[in-house]
Amino acid sequence: MAKVKNILKEILIGVSLLFIVSNIISYIRKPSLEQQQIPTELFTLLDGTTYQIAEGKPLLIHFWAIWCKVCSVEASNIERVSKHYNVLTIAVQSGDKEMIQAHMKKENITFKVVDDSDGTWAKRFHVRAYPTDFIYDAKGKLFSSDVGYTSTAGLLARMKLAE
Repeated sequence: MAKVKNILKEILIGVSLLFIVSNIISYIRKPSLEQQQIPTELFTLLDGTTYQIAEGKPLLIHFWAIWCKVCSVEASNIERVSKHYNVLTIAVQSGDKEMIQAHMKKENITFKVVDDSDGTWAKRFHVRAYPTDFIYDAKGKLFSSDVGYTSTAGLLARMKLAE
């Protein structure tokens, strides 16, 4: 019994250290924005429609790419969050519209997507690693930003706090 307790203790310590290190890395890699206010432009979505950011509600802007393995793992988390909150995703240098749509069909995702084929939006947000998330609060101010994998629970909690 003591051996099982020691193994569980080691696992708990390892998971805790991994959590701490991943958060430190995320903090170091997170982009710094000159402007903390939400963008007010109209976005043209992959399907050709336009998207205006709703005022008075939190928003998750999620940068991803079809070639990013972590983005593929995280896609279902973003999909779940998009069912409850405003989510705008930006596919960076991910090929043409058909490639992105095929990837979305394969991954079974339906969230709103902007095609950033030339990386303009990524440059504007100083995104250098994928996935990168920006959460804006209900007043349109930047609430948090993260780089790397984020769980559904983590995203939902931050969105709730941003209300």
